[in-house]
Amino acid sequence: MVCAQVETSPRRCWQKVLYERQPFPDNYVDQRFLEELRKNIHARQYQYWNVVFESGVVVQQLCSVCVFVVTWWYMDAGVLSPQGLFGAALLTSLLGYVLFDAIDAGVGRRESGRTRWADLKSTLVFTAFTYGFSPVLKTLTESISTDTIYAMSAFMLLGHLIFFDYGANAAIVSSTLSLNMAIFASVCLASRLPRSLHAFVMVTFAMQIFALWPMLQKKLKARTPYCYVGVTALFALVALVGLASVSSVGAVLFASLLLSVSCLCPYCLIRLQQLKDNIHGPWDEAEIKEDLSRFLM
Repeated sequence: MVCAQVETSPRRCWQKVLYERQPFPDNYVDQRFLEELRKNIHARQYQYWNVVFESGVVVQQLCSVCVFVVTWWYMDAGVLSPQGLFGAALLTSLLGYVLFDAIDAGVGRRESGRTRWADLKSTLVFTAFTYGFSPVLKTLTESISTDTIYAMSAFMLLGHLIFFDYGANAAIVSSTLSLNMAIFASVCLASRLPRSLHAFVMVTFAMQIFALWPMLQKKLKARTPYCYVGVTALFALVALVGLASVSSVGAVLFASLLLSVSCLCPYCLIRLQQLKDNIHGPWDEAEIKEDLSRFLM
């Protein structure tokens, strides 16, 4: 019956309107419907080496976690003294601080308005509070079993990697949560070290590698990409050598993970991007592109 109505009124053209009564069913569309079909209009074209370069942020964080865990193992085994680690961390922090300002000739500091005296005060306050509370950190988890501490630390470090800001605009990204989870893991592991001095140095080192080191890497990536690539490769080599001294099998597995993240995953992304088939057309929901903020005043 519907088909008969449509065929008996060939002079009446179907219009895509709702305010006018037409002799067509509600779900009727004409032959022009599929003419507006578009495919992959928002698809991005990736270059392999650009994706490999961007994956360096993930490699950096994986290596940071690896270096932190290996350093903790050295201190727990008595191979590395807290005085030696604190001296090395202090020296590298000073070098990183000078390099951070030298990369952009101090432009970022002048724009932020922060002085070196303010940085020094923040460092002294953090160091003093951490050293003062190190006995508390040492005895904080005495009532918790060691296996539970290790499990919580592994879970927190995994969460740190998941929520870290790799540059993606996603809801799951939370730099604050990522840093807090890393510091919580460092406190848990530091509580299993022999003395309170070990706990103080371990937490200080965690703050350096999880908070300060990514800031320097971010500026290196933005200002000097070639130096960033060299530093990333060197840092990955240091992490692999340190892990190999603890476990050769773990070093091989970690090297495979780094190669997969930096080489295999970009290749898979580009290959899968070619199979992408998103369709767009008149059935899409309407989007208001006009700026409506003036109505909120």
